[in-house]
Amino acid sequence: MSFFAEKRREVMLHIENYMLDMMDTYLKPIDTNWQPSDFLPDSTSETFYQDIKGLRENAKDLSYDLVAVLIGDTITEEALPTYESWLSMVDGISRNEQGGWMKWVRHWTAEENRHGDLLNRYLYLSGRVDMRQMEISTQYLIADGFDIGTGHDPYRNFIYTSFQELATNISHRRVASLAKKDGDTLLSKMCGVIASDEARHAKAYKDFMNKIFEVDPNEAMIAFEDMMRQKIVMPAHFLREMGLKIGQTFGHFTDAAQRLGVYTAVDYVEIMQQLIEEWKIESMGELNEAGEKARDYIVALPSRLLRVADRMKQPTMDYKFSWIHA
Repeated sequence: MSFFAEKRREVMLHIENYMLDMMDTYLKPIDTNWQPSDFLPDSTSETFYQDIKGLRENAKDLSYDLVAVLIGDTITEEALPTYESWLSMVDGISRNEQGGWMKWVRHWTAEENRHGDLLNRYLYLSGRVDMRQMEISTQYLIADGFDIGTGHDPYRNFIYTSFQELATNISHRRVASLAKKDGDTLLSKMCGVIASDEARHAKAYKDFMNKIFEVDPNEAMIAFEDMMRQKIVMPAHFLREMGLKIGQTFGHFTDAAQRLGVYTAVDYVEIMQQLIEEWKIESMGELNEAGEKARDYIVALPSRLLRVADRMKQPTMDYKFSWIHA
């Protein structure tokens, strides 16, 4: 084992003990946690059909872009088998089932799994969606796999998950706000509780990465720089509809999100700035020459990207998703 790999392994074993200690801080008890059935019509109730009718009535006024974004979010939430298998392949971790990493991955996955279940059932009942086309996209996303540029490096994976959980929190929170504006209070409440989960998960990954910066600041800084240079690729990047190639659907999905203000280029920059502040990148000491160079790049990047974001034009709406009924 190389010195580089051995150092990573030592750091991860240190982090895994911390993860076990902090598990209850970032994840809620299963028995008292919310479940999808808490929000949706109860099939055993005498008012079941009436409740579905009310749900469909409220869903019919949701804007086309909002339904498109909601479907894309749902598909990416349902691709959890991909994310769980990817996280279990990280190098330098103990694969003991009761160890910190494997236990965290299982419990994190279990909490996240509720999101796709809840949104999928809502969309099925809403009458707005061609479920078969959506299900084809979900199967594609899981079957295709995805390369997010982290390799099996734990540092890059923690940076990615910190960023990605913050982004999903923003997306679900804003969908909740827009759904309420369109008169669908049920969908608003659902997306609100999902956003709350994402916020807790983001805090966990940011905290884990903070611990890595404390014990291995140079390699952590270089990993952060590398992820920022190649840009964070969201799981939705790999979305595709039947007959299309990977990436084609994503462009239209991001156009819809940009038009709605659900997730924009400015949000990307603001997440980066938040991580720079929370990890105290600017004031971090004990850096070697490579670490200093990496930090200089990271600190200067947000202002450069903001200038690019300010020049971006608002995308026009000229695409019809196969997922949505006319």
